[in-house]
Amino acid sequence: MTVKNPYNFPKPVRAKLWMVRILGEGILLSEGDEHIHQRKALTAGFSIQSIRALTPIFWEKSLMMAGLWRDEMQTANLTTKSFEVLEWLNRCTLDIIGKAGFGYDINSLEDPDVPIREAYRLVFAFDLFSRLLHGIQAFIPASKHIPAKMNRDMETSRGIILDKATEIITTKLDDAENNVGKKDILALIAKENKKLKEAGEPGLSFNTMRDQIMTFLGAGHDTTATGAAWTIHLLSTHPEVQSRLRDEIREHMPFLFDKDQRFDTQKLAAADPDKLPYMDNVCRESLRYIPPIPMTVRQSLEEDYLGPYKVPGGTVIYVLANTINRLPSYWGETADEFDPDRWDALPETVVPNAYMTFLQGPRGCIGRKFAETEMKILLCCLLSMYDFERDFDTPDPEEWKMWRLVLRPKEGVTVKATSL
Repeated sequence: MTVKNPYNFPKPVRAKLWMVRILGEGILLSEGDEHIHQRKALTAGFSIQSIRALTPIFWEKSLMMAGLWRDEMQTANLTTKSFEVLEWLNRCTLDIIGKAGFGYDINSLEDPDVPIREAYRLVFAFDLFSRLLHGIQAFIPASKHIPAKMNRDMETSRGIILDKATEIITTKLDDAENNVGKKDILALIAKENKKLKEAGEPGLSFNTMRDQIMTFLGAGHDTTATGAAWTIHLLSTHPEVQSRLRDEIREHMPFLFDKDQRFDTQKLAAADPDKLPYMDNVCRESLRYIPPIPMTVRQSLEEDYLGPYKVPGGTVIYVLANTINRLPSYWGETADEFDPDRWDALPETVVPNAYMTFLQGPRGCIGRKFAETEMKILLCCLLSMYDFERDFDTPDPEEWKMWRLVLRPKEGVTVKATSL
């Protein structure tokens, strides 16, 4: 379904209608030939070389966030302070995708009340009535016209996000197409788009490119922020993993632990988070254990077979990443344990499709490498400046998982950070 015949299994219309208001009809929600066309046009912007060129932005924003925490501590004359890290990470990753993706500085870290950040806060309201209405809308799309606060909030959010995406594409597209030196994703996409048109192929339309920006703004910041927040939570409850990971960062990037050197652009340019094997294990294990997107849904167009099972056309199929990622038949008896060391000796039963955090095949996440690199750099910056402990004055995030596009804790992720 993900690799052999993926285009026979598009998202059901009802699922698409629910998401398209906020994410636009970009690569995440396009289907068939349109998806193939979009993916081809976007691939250059997400190559390993392109992402490496963007890492200075990842370091800049991650260190800025860590520095703002230090400022708050010094203002309060504290060395240990509780932080709700999910909100902070959402602002940081939104700033990263704005600057790295489109050459546009959203600056929500220093100004948390910018309208675009508030728009995404409104989308993730978790009061009971909002949850019920969102559920109803998945099956009865017309219910989005009910004059309820949640519907008003969703329309407000859509208006803000659509306006911001239009502003970015209007102000940046001409520059991106004509400036060969720019390295942001939009510039590379525009350059590739120009090549397609010159070769006589249809390029991406203005609306399609605007929708890509909506997709990358939404899906490109919230998923990574959620994954990083769950990782910090897991590190706070597994201090031995946290210490070992910090030791690895110190060994490979000692300058990050020196306040006089951590902003050295030459040292940052030479720092490669992909050369930290235990970091790689921790991130993969966290994303396996609590995938930010726990499920997706598909509907077969025509009759097909999944293994020995005949699937009639029109069948709705739920792909539960949070279940597949913990199936003992793949991962063994310790499937329900958080154990980064498992990645050094995986059982033979762990086939590629046993790890469904980013899906697989042509519909797999195009931004996977971007997200993985971003998450590693965030952790390098935070762990070189802070030690994290569970804040027992707040609810256990794992007991209050709520799903709305991403799997987030109802009250966020609050940890005690102690300045190193």
